Amino acid sequence: MVIIKAKMYISVQFKLQLNSPDRKKLLELMRKQSSAIRSAYKLLKTKNSHSQIYQKLRQLFPDLPTKYIDSAIYKAKQYPTDKKVVFGSKALFEKLCKNKKKESKERQQLKRKWKEQRQGTLISVGSKADKGNRLLRFESINGELHLRITTGNREFIYTKVLRKPSNEKDKWNTFLAMLWESSKSKVYFPYTVELKLRDGEIYGNISFEVPTPEIWLTKEYGVIAIDTNASPLHLALAEVSPDGNLLSYQSISLHEFMSYSKNRRDYEEWLLAHRIVEIAKEKGKAIAIENLKKVNKGFRGNGKAKLRKRLHHWNFKGLLSKIERTAKLNGVEVIKVNPAFTSVIGALKYAPQLGIDKDIAGAYVIGRRALGFKEEIPENYLKLLSDREYLEYAIYTYEEKEKELKEQFKKETNKYKRNAINSELKQVQKAKDLLLEKLKSLQSEPSSCEGAKGRNSEQGLVKASQSVWQVLRVAFVLPLLGKFFVRDFSPLKSVMIEGKW
Repeated sequence: MVIIKAKMYISVQFKLQLNSPDRKKLLELMRKQSSAIRSAYKLLKTKNSHSQIYQKLRQLFPDLPTKYIDSAIYKAKQYPTDKKVVFGSKALFEKLCKNKKKESKERQQLKRKWKEQRQGTLISVGSKADKGNRLLRFESINGELHLRITTGNREFIYTKVLRKPSNEKDKWNTFLAMLWESSKSKVYFPYTVELKLRDGEIYGNISFEVPTPEIWLTKEYGVIAIDTNASPLHLALAEVSPDGNLLSYQSISLHEFMSYSKNRRDYEEWLLAHRIVEIAKEKGKAIAIENLKKVNKGFRGNGKAKLRKRLHHWNFKGLLSKIERTAKLNGVEVIKVNPAFTSVIGALKYAPQLGIDKDIAGAYVIGRRALGFKEEIPENYLKLLSDREYLEYAIYTYEEKEKELKEQFKKETNKYKRNAINSELKQVQKAKDLLLEKLKSLQSEPSSCEGAKGRNSEQGLVKASQSVWQVLRVAFVLPLLGKFFVRDFSPLKSVMIEGKW
């Protein structure tokens, strides 16, 4: 059970998109309720009770839904009754009084703004019993968010909501997370919606309370770790026990998401976020994700058009933010870790050792890092990295690959394919330079392999630096696995366990 510690009252803004007939109906509805608000205010000044005001407004506005009348009284009570209030803005009214030129452009603009503020309000106070809000309710239609506006006699206007999160901390994300959570659980939360006419456009404001649940599911019980991957587009999930062991794993394809519209994709991401949080709750685990700062999306002409298009149309940070928001609303701890070299460590160490996919292995490393574990380099890897003969062989393979790519580059006439070859050539040259640097450094290193088991004088564990893992990767992929870009790392098992290459 999620225990609520405290609540915070916040508000967020949005914009509506309407067609001409619906806009006309909405403006008429706004005019009526705005008039009801002014009438309610006058009755409040003469000390009428809520029930008296309600009955009089029912008589004055018989075709206005009763909930709009209740909300009109609520809005009127926000104005001070001991001071003079000018609906439509006192400042604008005074400017209108000073500007006597009836046909002047400035006066027409002032009059339009004053009428917008005076007649352009529609408010509905929400409640749990009304699924959040009876008259102005948010609903999803074909994966896109709409506001259902009740106009009376069980008639509705469905308007498209134009709003995108400005960043991962945007409170709009919190509202959407609560909205999708309530639609799934059927446990609704009240939200008040107020629409305003401004410069001819319809804007809205949502006010609601955000529960701050106590975190009850922590990493003390282990984690569900998530690794994001672009090729192929999917999430890799690894269930990691408190002692750092891999318990279970799965992959979730995101390929279909690429065919969705932006709004539909946003909706599907929220559903996926809830699905992942439910997995965490079922497993009794916290959630570990990558702390993504910036995603390299490539550049035009790099010869990787398909991957670049995928990365430009997909926002991993947005999905992870939704998972984080949903988890927090459910009292599930979220641990964000530095993603540096998690994929490399997973591919070289755990993919061959456990016989799992390299992306699952990357998720496993994220989970272990979230739990505070440090990765030791396998002893036989370090021995091989200190073997001059092997390093010379590895450098030779990169030199041969470099020659091959240069020949391909000369023969290729397609500029985009040339860019792809050139990109790979640069990576091969960089890898060769890393190995040459390592070979030179052996002259200053001890001949024995002391410390290969990862021991030091202080803690008994040598924390493998990221640079060593990078050198290991280039030392193994092409020389031992036969190609620079590889997914199957199982052949490294014999190297890791027996030291055979």
